[in-house]
Amino acid sequence: MSIRRKDSYSIQSVDNALDVLEAICEEDEEIRVSHLSERLGMTKMSLFRYLATFENRGYVEKVKNSHRYRLGLSAYEIGQKFLSRMGLLRKAKPVIEQLARNCNEALYLVVARGKEILMLDMVDTTHQVRIAPLVGCRYPMEKTSAGRVMLAHSAHYRNNFDSKDIRSFEDELADIAKCGCALDDDGFGEGIASLSVPLIDAQGQIPGCLCMVGPDFRLESQRVNDDLLPSLVDAGLVVSSQLGYVGHISNKLLY
Repeated sequence: MSIRRKDSYSIQSVDNALDVLEAICEEDEEIRVSHLSERLGMTKMSLFRYLATFENRGYVEKVKNSHRYRLGLSAYEIGQKFLSRMGLLRKAKPVIEQLARNCNEALYLVVARGKEILMLDMVDTTHQVRIAPLVGCRYPMEKTSAGRVMLAHSAHYRNNFDSKDIRSFEDELADIAKCGCALDDDGFGEGIASLSVPLIDAQGQIPGCLCMVGPDFRLESQRVNDDLLPSLVDAGLVVSSQLGYVGHISNKLLY
């Protein structure tokens, strides 16, 4: 019996509708139909049909007296239901909250999405100088400490990349795998530093990582090595143990 590829079951109209919804999700505020049309290569007439359907179901809202749209409450409700049922987040959230209170720096739970990382959830710092929240943002996996710590510890993620691309920074990935953590400056933007450790489950897979993000003047090397990194590693081990992992994560950065 022949086995059909999963993509052979794809319904083009559903794909198009999801493209529209994802494009709206990626916008910080409202988005114009003309911008959606240009971005997605769809006619305005087609877009209006998709948007009217989403609006009827509460997934988007039309801004009054305009051709601009934004996400609706139904989309928010589905997202909240997903997060409430996600085992990784349930296990990580209390640990992230405690670490954020102890270190007073922003902590993120980060997961992979293809060749990108997704900033899934966070607990913010109380410092007056802070980084704008990054929840829901996506970044190239190879550009940040969060992405590189997952690449260093998982062949599964590296397989998403061409081997030539990996070779360009494989020495750095080997160092990260050896020390068990990653630090970067400017990966999330100019003047922003981040520190990440992997989360490991019972099968040795990497479902995500913990990532501390803050201004580079606060995440300086001595504080990182003496205080922040040991605390972050301990938090990563607590979450990993709840995921079934029994092992050790290093707490030394290579400078």
